[in-house]
This record gives sequence, structure tokens and C-alpha cells, in this order.
Amino acid sequence: MVDGQPEDRISFGTARARWVLAATALGSGMAFLDGTVVNVALPAMGEDLDADMAGLQWIVNGYMLMLAALILLSGSLGDRLGRRRTFVAGVIWFALASLVCAVAPNLEVMVAGRILQGIGGALLTPGSLAILQTTFAHSDRSKAVGAWSGLTSVAAAVGPFVGGSLVDSGSWRWIFLLNLPIALVTVLITLRHVPETRDETAAGKLDLTGALLATLGLAGLTYGLISAGERGFGDPVVMTTLVAGVFALAVFVEVERRSSHPMLPPGIFKNLRFTGANLVTVVVYGALGTATFLVVVYLQTALGYDALTAGASLLPLTLLMLTLSGYAGELSERIGARIPMTAGPLLMAGGFLLMLRIEPDSGYISDVLPGVFILGLGLVATVAPLTATVLSSVEDHHAGIASGVNNAIARSAQLMAVAAIPMAAGITGEVYRDPVAFSNSFGTVLWISAVLAVAGGVIAWITLGTRRPVAPSPVVHHRHCALEAPPLSSTRATARS
Repeated sequence: MVDGQPEDRISFGTARARWVLAATALGSGMAFLDGTVVNVALPAMGEDLDADMAGLQWIVNGYMLMLAALILLSGSLGDRLGRRRTFVAGVIWFALASLVCAVAPNLEVMVAGRILQGIGGALLTPGSLAILQTTFAHSDRSKAVGAWSGLTSVAAAVGPFVGGSLVDSGSWRWIFLLNLPIALVTVLITLRHVPETRDETAAGKLDLTGALLATLGLAGLTYGLISAGERGFGDPVVMTTLVAGVFALAVFVEVERRSSHPMLPPGIFKNLRFTGANLVTVVVYGALGTATFLVVVYLQTALGYDALTAGASLLPLTLLMLTLSGYAGELSERIGARIPMTAGPLLMAGGFLLMLRIEPDSGYISDVLPGVFILGLGLVATVAPLTATVLSSVEDHHAGIASGVNNAIARSAQLMAVAAIPMAAGITGEVYRDPVAFSNSFGTVLWISAVLAVAGGVIAWITLGTRRPVAPSPVVHHRHCALEAPPLSSTRATARS
């Protein structure tokens, strides 16, 4: 089917629709599940692989690096080569990379496996939404995406329990082996029940140069910032990689500006609201990514939580997003995005500051939960209006790429923040193994995160203005768990259909 005709589309509620939903939700859910369980397992992985803080940062950032750099390219790849084919390739790639991680004898192999996982994640994550958008009847797409969003969010919710249980009762290696049977079932269902679709009207070449430059630039900055924590900025290798990273990103911007087929069209940033929303994304998701990365580690090393309890400690974030995100989106449609996107980051800052109460002898209910709860409310107030602003700030035919850009920017922000903020706070080397030293530095991380969140609120107030624009097309606010990045929109295919 070549972006099939209406009569070829699948109706929601049919047997075939359930199979397509199962395939796409299993594939994406596998990636979302992996993202949550890895954070829970970091202390155990660090112990077995003899990894210091820089090693833990690379375990997280190796995956995020490739996901941020390639997620925009993969959508175009699916349009040209076939969305089912690209999705299946991503699932298989992710599974094989998971096997590499599961058997990794040392940190270097583990990081290599995580980098490979990032490539697979970039292929399968946008592909699952594209499959739904091009196989379901137009009137049923919102239902399909809503069901997909709910199912994949369940994976994020159960991730801490699954990861914690496997780490506590067996080995952290099982969190990666778990992906293999999920991937096998996903591939079998996809090949049997999901039709192939592609866009025969897709013009221009793939922006491989842009993807390469983005990868090199982000990799250079990530390596330089993480290494600076151990060697200092005066080290020649650190300075060389930082300069090379900045240079590669500068060339990337110029290539995108001149390209006839850019994966990141510079013109969309001419809209102040779109630019403002993405600046808010940078600071808010940078703060969120670093804090959530370190909180689970801190609870295990400084407070003595087991992996299951530490992972479950952030579950209120997921539950609040799943319960309230749809209502927050509807509220922003009525009153505009400026107020919730200003108040949301300020609430997040309050949550970070409440976490300053967490010390080695703290209790969960009295000291951990209040900060997590307020942080969750702030995230609820921020994400749905942010997504709606991104979509309403561009033309209908640019909605898909705008959503992809916003998602990639969020992941890039987390990548840079996880590399830089622990260094700025003094969490380097073996500091994270020392409860007292880690406690002191953890407080600095929370202050930095709070300042970034406040900056997000200020940016939103300045750039979003007082007038609420009319969205070029209705924005349906599904329940979701957008802890890693704002949810991807599937509207690009709608505009073409």
C-alpha cells in the first residue's frame, strides 16, 4: 500500500487493527521500558563493570546520543524505504544491541551496545506512529494513537518494577535479555499483520550529511563535557573534542540552511512562539533529565534503597502524567499556553528544591514524595501545552517535522545536561559511591535544575505572548508519559493523506 486509499485503511476495533496496535505498542514499549529500567540498574551496573560517574553518564548518554541525532532522519527513511521495513529493522537492531549489552564484559562494550541501541530506537520510535497514521482510517487515527499512547505509557509505568525486580532478584543483565522475546513477538506480528506503506511523493535525497554532522557535533560535546569532569578543561583532548563538536554543529547549521532537503529546516525557527517553546524544552528537559538520572542512583547509594524501591520512588511522575496530561492539554486550549507553560516550570523548580530535604536518613513519604509530587504537577502543566504550541506555531504540512524537531531537541538537551551538570556539581569519579560527598553535590544538582526550570518559565512568559493562536488543525491531547521527551506527533502523514 502506497499511503493507501481510504478504502484500504484499517478500522479501529477490528481484529487487524488490534494486531497493528499490538505490534507498534510492543516495539515502542520495548524502547520505553528499556529507558526506565536502565536508570534503575545503574548502580548495579557500575559495581559490576567498575564504572565511575563518567561511566554511568556514558551508559545513559550513549543511547541518547544516537537517538537525538538520528530520530529526524529515520522518519524520512521510513517514508522512502517503507515504514514497516524500517520499523522491523529498528526492532531487530535494538534486540541485537540489547544482547551486546547483556553480555558486555566491560564498560567499553556496554557503551558500544548502548550506542547501537540508540540507532535501533531512532528507527523504531517514529516508525510506530507513522504506521498507525498511514494504515488506520482517517476518522480512527486519534483512537489508534490514543490507544498506542496508553499502552506504551504502561511500559514506562511498569519499567521501574520490572527493572528493580530483575536487579534485586537476579542480575542487571536480565533487563537487556528481556528485550529479546519482546522483539521476536513484535517482528512476527508485524510481518504477518502490518501492511507496508511508503510515500512515493517523497522528494529529495536523505540528509545523510546533516545526520553525520549532528552525530559528530553532539558526540564531541558529550565526550568533552564528561571528560572535563575528570581531566579539567585545560586538557588538550578535552578542548579539542569540545572545539570539534562546536565546529561540527556550526557546519551542520550551515548545511541545513543551504540544503534543499534538510532534516532540520531552519525556516521553522523564524516563528517566535515555536522558538520559544523549543527554548523552554531545552532548559526544562535538561533539568528533568539530569535530576531523574541522579535521583534513582542517589536513593540507592546514599539512602540504601534497593533497586525496586528506588525505581518505584519516581512512579508518581508517571501516574500524574497518565492521569492529568489530557486535562492539562484541554485547559491550555481554553486559556492559552502562556500561563500553564510559565506556572509549570516554576512548579518543577519547587519540586527540585523540595528534594533538597532528601538526606541519607530521610524517609520516602516525608522527604522524597513531596518533591516528586510537585515536580510531577509541574511536568503535567508544561508538556501538553508545549506540544500544542509547537504544533500550532507552524503550517499544517510542517506539523510532523516540528514535533520531531521538538522531540530531538529535548533528547539533545538531556544529553548535554547529563554530560555537564554532574561535572558542574562536582559529581565525578567515585563521588557517587560516598554517601556524604554525593549528598553535598546532589544538592548542587537540584539548585542548578531549579534555576533552569525557572528560566523555562521566564522564557515562556516572554515568548508566548498574551494572544492564543488558532491551531491550524485540532490538537488531540492523549494521555502520555513524556518523561524522556515531549510526545511525537503523527500529523505529518495526515497532512499528506
